[in-house]
Parts: sequence; C-alpha cells; structure tokens
Amino acid sequence: MWNVPLTSPERRSTCPCGCPACWRRCNASALYLTPVRDPTGRVVDFLILATDRHAETLAGSTAADMAGRRLMSVSPGVASSGLLDDYIDVYESGEPIHREPLEFVEVLDYLRWPATLSVRAAKVGDGLLVSWRPLDAAELLVAGWERAQRLAELGWGEWNLDTERTLWTPQMFEMFGRDREEGPLPLEDLPSVVVPEDLPIVEDQMRSLLEHREAVETEYRIQHRHGVRHLSVFSEPQLDTDGVPVKVRFLAQDVTRNRRRERTLAVAYEQAHLQRERAEEEHRVAVQLQNTILPVRRGLVHLPGMTVGVRYLPGEELVRLGGDWFKARLIPDGRVLLAIGDAMGHGLTAAGIMLQMRSGLAGLAYTQAPASQLATWLNDLIVHSNEGVTVTGTAVIGHFDPEDRTFRWTNAGHPAPLLVRDGQVELMECPQGMMLGAFDATEYRMTTTQLQPGDVVLLYTDGVIERRGQDLDIGLNALIQAARFCVGEDPEEMIACVLRRLVGKAAEDDVCMIAARVL
Repeated sequence: MWNVPLTSPERRSTCPCGCPACWRRCNASALYLTPVRDPTGRVVDFLILATDRHAETLAGSTAADMAGRRLMSVSPGVASSGLLDDYIDVYESGEPIHREPLEFVEVLDYLRWPATLSVRAAKVGDGLLVSWRPLDAAELLVAGWERAQRLAELGWGEWNLDTERTLWTPQMFEMFGRDREEGPLPLEDLPSVVVPEDLPIVEDQMRSLLEHREAVETEYRIQHRHGVRHLSVFSEPQLDTDGVPVKVRFLAQDVTRNRRRERTLAVAYEQAHLQRERAEEEHRVAVQLQNTILPVRRGLVHLPGMTVGVRYLPGEELVRLGGDWFKARLIPDGRVLLAIGDAMGHGLTAAGIMLQMRSGLAGLAYTQAPASQLATWLNDLIVHSNEGVTVTGTAVIGHFDPEDRTFRWTNAGHPAPLLVRDGQVELMECPQGMMLGAFDATEYRMTTTQLQPGDVVLLYTDGVIERRGQDLDIGLNALIQAARFCVGEDPEEMIACVLRRLVGKAAEDDVCMIAARVL
C-alpha cells in the first residue's frame, strides 16, 4: 500500500523503548475503512474512519491528516497499484488478502515516492482493516531472490539423508508440478517422474552423488501436469567429517522454452534447407528446359527482307528464372514470323508455360492463319491444357511480308514494340488485347504497320523496362532514349548497346529482345 514511516531520530523517539523489534512494530501502519458508494450502490472508494497513531503515507500525511478523508484523496497510488480493486474485492467477498512484496509508487503533487511493502486487508464488521509495512533489507533480498528465481525459472532443493527432511523453494514445486500441500518429492521417488528414456541419466546422477561423492551437472525430462518439462540440474553432495554424504542439494532450471525454441529453429532450418534444395533442382531443370527450347541465345538471323538480331539474357537471381521467349523464322508462305512473349511467374512453372506457348505457336504458324487467329488459338491452348490451374502469359505476334514490307501483328497484353525510323523512336500503337490464358474464347485485333527500308522493329520483354520501386513509364522512356542513342548499329549491336545502357552486366529479371531491320 503506501506507508513508510520516517527513520529519523525524531521518528524513532516515538517508539516505546527504541529497540529494533519495537521499531519494526512501530514501522507498521493500520487504517479502518468504510465503503463509499456511487448513486448505483457500487463501492468506488473508502472513507478513513480510524488510524493507528503511527500511520503515515509515503507523501508524508500523518494519522491526524488522514482521519475522516477519502482514501483516494490521501493516496491516489492505491488505484494505479490495483490495491483499491483488491480492497473492494475483500469487502464484497469477505476473503482477506496478503500481498508481499508489493512494488508501490505514490505520485502526489508531481512527486514520486516508491517503496516495497507488505500489505494485508480483511473485512471487519461493515468495513475493512488494512495494514502495511515496508520490507527491511533482509526481506527485500529474499523477495528479490524469489523474483529472480521466477524470472530465470530457477529452483533450489535440499534432501537430508539422515532425517529425511526435504526443503524446496517455491519454484521447485512449480517445476515438478506438485502442490505445496503434497510437500517436496522424496529423493528416492525422483525416478518416478522422469521420462523413461532419461532414467539412465538420473541413475548415473545418483551414482555420482552417493557412490562417487562428486558434484554433477546434467539435464533430463520430467512428466509435468502440463506436459514434459526439460530440467537442467546441478547437484552436489554434502559430506560429513568421514566423507559420508549426509545431504544432497539441487539447483534446477527449467529450460523447456529454450529446448522448444531450439527444436523450432532446427525444423525451420531443415525446411529452409529442403526448400533451397528444391529451388536449386527446379532451377537446374528449368535451365535445361530453357536451353532445349532456346538453344540460340544471341546472334543474327538472315530472313527474307530483313536481318533479325536476337538476345536472351537470364536473370541474375536463380529464383527469378522466368519464361521469356522469342520466335523469328520463315514460314512456308514466304512471310517471316516475329513473336516475343513472357510466361507469368518464375522457375519451372514459368519455363513449362513458356514451352507451351513457344512450341504451340511454332505448330500453329504452319496454318498460315493471321496473327490475331494465332493468338486466339494460343489462348485456347493455354486455357484447356492447364485445367484447374490458372496460367497466363503475354505476347506480341506478327508477320512481316517482304513483298510489300508490311508488318501485320497483334498484342496479347505485352509491352508495345518500338519503331526506329530515321533516328527517331516511337511506340507502335495497337489495341491492347487480353493476356493469354486469362479468359476462355478471347479474340484479338490486328494492326498493320507499313515499314520502310532501314526501319527497325524492336520487340522486348518486361525485364528490359521494369525495375523494383520504379514506375513502368520511367523504364519505357529510358528504353526509348537508349534506342535513340544506339541508332545506326546493326541489329545485334543495337541490342547489345541498349542492354548495356539499361541492364548492365546482370539483369534482375529475364530479358529478351528482338531487333528486326528492314532491308
């Protein structure tokens, strides 16, 4: 609660004899309180009806100052410490309380008075009798040690082998899951609570203590009412003058939480290791699949009416291996198929979708159907070959006719190509179609672009223009500026020049580019 009587010589003079025992008795204070109720009849405070003559609050109020006043006005700290609620419970239930040690802080007139107290309260008649006293140095040390035991989950026990008397600290009862009414566990009954698999450890501990007469440090598990507990135990024998063990002392610590944390970390590490192995294996398979699908990663392809430079640059991060792909080839009707695409996602899944898209387009292109129809068929292929799983991708698909230099193309959710003409670079406008695989029965619109000798059509995947934390328009503008700077180079050199300016030596994501120059 609140009182710490002053320890000045003047205060000591109020003791009848001045001896330490008398001073300690005088150092306790008592009040008799009666309830104060609100209009609903609920107890909200207490009136100080009577005090002992030595009562004094931490803030310095004496017995004469307190009599007849409300408790909350004399000591506001009773509310913040929870004592007011305790007093109300005692008054209403009739059950007494004893709180020790109680860390109490009185705050009055912007000043703080802390103290460690022992507080008692009991119902007497239609009121409460409350008393409190400060703990002396020895009691504070004991209280601090008990708190330290609780925080560190430490317990101490001693077994007297001659008298069979056993002493346990309170934390030992908690560790072993025993009620205090049962008393401490006899030393000979210790194996009965140990997990069977750990019994050899306890037997070896007892031999070390009683036969070899040596201190021993060990760890074993016990059956607790709340489950298995792990105890780390340091034990030692106390010997008489003849070297015969007369006592056994234990210092035990509950390390269950540490062991659980270690197991959790071990499981997490194992799972992370397995995931890393799976990711590495998936990456290896994906790389092999990509090497099979895209054996040519860079170079020049000479086709009717144009020279095509191609470049595929894998991402620097293994987990970001993507599904970028390209296609540049002559089809039987004399036109040139130009296509570039990106399967959404990364890893083996993306590589598998990329295989579907690129291989499917290669077969469908032999129908000589227009690019819009190829995109529709490719969408149907992706939707119906992945039942129950949503997979998507983007693509630009077009045909270049060398007879009239027209490029007839369609866009399925992909970044728009660039047209480089006479040193100028501009986006090639086209109705943006739906991503491949997003919806069934999707149709795409065609766009016809008339090309001129010397024009370069630049197709690319999003790895060229996307950067973490950067708006897509910024990346697109950077690509346009890079293409302007690299004008005049042959297609392969133009791609290399653009990538040096935008990507550098290593790409965050997969990068795929086609530069098709009209002859």
